[in-house]
Amino acid sequence: MAFLSKVLPALLTRLVAVLLTGFVLVGCSAAAAGLNGFQSPDGRYAFLYPTGWTRAQVSGGPQVVFHDLINSDETLSLVIADVSTQSNLETLGSAVAVGEQLRRTVIAPEGSGRQATLVEASERQEGARTFYDLEYAVHLEDRDRHELATVVVDRGRLYTFAASTNEIRWNKVKGLFHQVVSSFTLLV
Repeated sequence: MAFLSKVLPALLTRLVAVLLTGFVLVGCSAAAAGLNGFQSPDGRYAFLYPTGWTRAQVSGGPQVVFHDLINSDETLSLVIADVSTQSNLETLGSAVAVGEQLRRTVIAPEGSGRQATLVEASERQEGARTFYDLEYAVHLEDRDRHELATVVVDRGRLYTFAASTNEIRWNKVKGLFHQVVSSFTLLV
């Protein structure tokens, strides 16, 4: 009995530690589960995209496009545009100003039949680079959509990486979309 009273607390402590470690590892792997990595052929940028999505070839449009095979209305795209080599994100304006400019010129330009609202705009630092994270509610004639985007400037190029879905599915995929959009990184 004396032996059990000495050994039992140590065994319980070890058991709790093993169980907690298992829960932490399962939680970490679940956070990254279902995502694949993509890296540009030139090694300039990389991002994660959901498993089950496929790359689509688009001419004259975004540099990269992925879409869900089951919910083809869900897309991921990367647009790269030239800007002045002296430009950085801050010279283009605040997160709200850049978000509004993208709303007016890309997401819902005049005459497009689309209406968009900038829901949220924030700034984050990744190393020496500034990223603007943007969220939009987009109204089309026949449906409503939700879009997340991140923008960054590097070496005279403006990168706009966006994920979009039908508003009906937004609550189901918003965590995944935040993870995907924030995974966009410049490698050089």
